[in-house]
Amino acid sequence: MHSKKTNVLFITSDQQHWYSMGFLNPEVNTPNLDRLAKMGTYFDRAYTVNPTCTPTRASLITGMYPSQHGAYSLGTKLPESVPTVGDSFREGGYRTGLVGKAHFQPLASTQEFPSLESYPILHDLDFWRHFKEPFYGFERAELARNHTDEAHAGQHYAIWMEEKGYDNWRDYFLHRDGETKHVRPEPGQAWEIPEEIHYNAWIAERTNALMEEFNANDDSFFLWASFFDPHPAYMVPEPYASMYDPADVTVPEMVPGEFDDKPPHFALTQEREGDWSAYKTDEGSNAIHGAGSHLKSREEKAKNIATMYGMMTMMDTYIGVILDKLDALGLTQNTLVLFASDHGDFLGQHGLVHKAIHHYEDLVKVPLIASMPGVIPQDTRSSALQSLVDVAPTVLSFAGLPVPRVMTGLDMKSEWMGETDALRDHVIVENRHNPTTMFMKTYVEERYKMTLHFKQSYGEIYDLQEDPGEYKNLWDLPEHQELKKDLLLKFMYADMAIEPMPMPRISGA
Repeated sequence: MHSKKTNVLFITSDQQHWYSMGFLNPEVNTPNLDRLAKMGTYFDRAYTVNPTCTPTRASLITGMYPSQHGAYSLGTKLPESVPTVGDSFREGGYRTGLVGKAHFQPLASTQEFPSLESYPILHDLDFWRHFKEPFYGFERAELARNHTDEAHAGQHYAIWMEEKGYDNWRDYFLHRDGETKHVRPEPGQAWEIPEEIHYNAWIAERTNALMEEFNANDDSFFLWASFFDPHPAYMVPEPYASMYDPADVTVPEMVPGEFDDKPPHFALTQEREGDWSAYKTDEGSNAIHGAGSHLKSREEKAKNIATMYGMMTMMDTYIGVILDKLDALGLTQNTLVLFASDHGDFLGQHGLVHKAIHHYEDLVKVPLIASMPGVIPQDTRSSALQSLVDVAPTVLSFAGLPVPRVMTGLDMKSEWMGETDALRDHVIVENRHNPTTMFMKTYVEERYKMTLHFKQSYGEIYDLQEDPGEYKNLWDLPEHQELKKDLLLKFMYADMAIEPMPMPRISGA
C-alpha cells in the first residue's frame, strides 16, 4: 500500500513567454502542457517576483521575496543558512530531488561567497561524481548550468552524456578558451547535438529514475524537474529546428512613439550605440541585462520565434515523458503537478528582446498550471492574481506540512482548490538588478500597474483594463495624479505587509 501523503512534482521552464503554449497560441504545438492544463487550472494572471533567474529561483524554494532571502540579483547567491522548502519536506519525512537548472549561485566564486555553480568546479566531473551532499534542501541534486550551447555545460549532465557513450560531448558546446569544433548556429539553424543527449532527455530520464526509486521505497516526494528552455540563445536540434516556418509566425512590432512617455532607458534600447554609462556607476554594474541595443530585423525575430516554438515543442515532448511515467506508476491521483516559468521573455514586443529591466507583462507575467485530479478544478482558467513567491507555502500546505513563519508568500491552497475567492488583491515584483541605477519595484492590482524607479522622478502607471498593451504611461498626466497618490499609498501598504515575522510576539516585553 502506497503512502497517502501528497507528492509534489514541480516542472519549470526558463525564460518562457506566457503565450508560448498551444492551448493559448495555435501557432505552437505543446500537447502535454495542453493536457496538463485540461487536467487542472491555468492561472492567466500569475507573476514572477523578479524578472531574472537567481532571485526568482531562490524565492521559489524559500517562499520569500528577493529583498528578504538575499539573492537579490543575478551574480549573487542564496545564503546556505536560509531555510528552504526542501528542508521542510525532509523534516516532514519526504524525499527531495532536483534535476536540471538550479542557478542559486553565481558563475564566479570568492572566499567570502563560495559557489558550487562556478568555474572551474563546473567542469570537475570527478567532484560531481562523488557529490552526495544536500543542496539547499534537495537530498538528491543532479545539476547543469548551461543554456543551449553555453560553455558552462558540465556537472551531472556531462557525466550522463559520457555514460551514454559521448566522451566527445564538448564538441557540441562552446569553450571558454574559444577552441571548439562547435560553431554557434545562426538564427534559424539547427543545433547539431543529437537529441538523445540533449538536456531535455537527461532531465526527463533522471527525473523518472528518481520518481521510480522513491516510489519503489514507498516514499513520498517533492521532485523538481527544472528545464533550461526556451531561454536564449534560441537553438534546438532537428526535427524541431525546422518544425516551424518563420514565414508563418506572428512577429511583434514596436508601436511608433510608444517610448515618448517612458523612462529614458527605454528609448536607449532603440539605438545602435546608445550611451548607457549613466547606469553603470555602482557595484554590480558589470552586467545589466537589457542595457544595450535591442534592434533586430523582422527576419531575425521571426527565425528566433520559430526556433523558440521548436524549443517549446521539444521540451513539451519530454514533459510528456515525465507525465506518462507518473501515470504508469499510478501516482497521478496523489500528486500535485505544478508547471511554471521563472520569468517571461521579449520576442519583439515593444521593440525589446530577452530581459530584464522593462517590467512589461511580457516579462513579469508567467505561465502557471496546477493539477491534482479530484482536488484542483479541471479544465479551468482563473484570472485571480498569483505570485511565484506563493509556491513554497502552497505546496507545503498541500502536503499537510506546516508553513514556516519566515515564508512571506501566501498559502493559496484553498483558492487553488476552488474553496475560496481570490486571496490576493495585488502582487509585487522586485528588481534590484544593480544596487542603485537599475533598481525598481512594480505593484500590480486588478486594474492598474505601477513601477517605481529608485530615486527617480519618472515612473510608470498603466491601466491594464483600457490599455492591456501598456502603451500609454499615466505617470505624468495631470488627470491621473490622484490615481498616482492612491497607488503609491497602496504600494506602501503592500510593501509593509510582506515584512517577515519569524516568531509571534510571546510577551509584553
